[in-house]
Amino acid sequence: MPDPQPARYTVRSVARALGLVDVVADGPPHGQTLTELSRAVGMSKSATYALVRTLVDAGYFSESEPGPRYRLGLTLLRLGDVAGRQDPLADVVQPILRELATETGLTTRAAVVDAGYPVFVERVDGPGTVRFHTPLGRRELPHASSAGKAILATMPEPQVRELVADSGLPRRTRHTIVDVDELLADLAVTRERGYALDDEEDVDGVFCVGAAFFDHTGRCAGALSGTGIKTDLPPGRVDELGQALRRYADRVTRQMGGRALNAPVTT
Repeated sequence: MPDPQPARYTVRSVARALGLVDVVADGPPHGQTLTELSRAVGMSKSATYALVRTLVDAGYFSESEPGPRYRLGLTLLRLGDVAGRQDPLADVVQPILRELATETGLTTRAAVVDAGYPVFVERVDGPGTVRFHTPLGRRELPHASSAGKAILATMPEPQVRELVADSGLPRRTRHTIVDVDELLADLAVTRERGYALDDEEDVDGVFCVGAAFFDHTGRCAGALSGTGIKTDLPPGRVDELGQALRRYADRVTRQMGGRALNAPVTT
């Protein structure tokens, strides 16, 4: 990885050290050798070793034999815990939800994952006169909401079947998916395009578009959704809204330390 052109006010040695942290974080769980790290960052072994020793002494790296091999240290675990307390999800998503509502004209919400169920924790009303009764802090049915289906689409099929066996597929409207195989087919489409749709499946006359976001471990942490009135939806507008949800969900992912995806991927 060649050294990037330094930006104004960037301290090159700090930038290189942080680059090393990223390299180790993305590397194998058993760690990497000095030779591997030196090659990855495009620096001499002596310069790389000086940075590595500094990171080891500060607890950002740990070393193990034989090798030695270098892995992330416990200091980062502590800092991650502190960062989580200082930057709760609601604080992260609130400005993003406001921007999304302004851009799309939809009521926007953010849900976290609770054992596969969406639990909405934040909401921003759209700029129109319509207000949706969307209480926060309680589980919602995953199969009948765009946020729920966005979350389900990140899960392997056996886990989806297990969750559906627990929650059932109660009918909310005549459009609700109440067959597990039909739901799985819908989730496959969701994965392919990167966003989920609730086409009057929870409430008659109401549509929702949703996209999942991911934490620093790559796991689905929740989803954003946008809600509007179906009669207000012009032809061809659905994909435009879906792509907007995908972009904003990717922003949440990046703020949570994860990597934005083009679409959720089941493994």
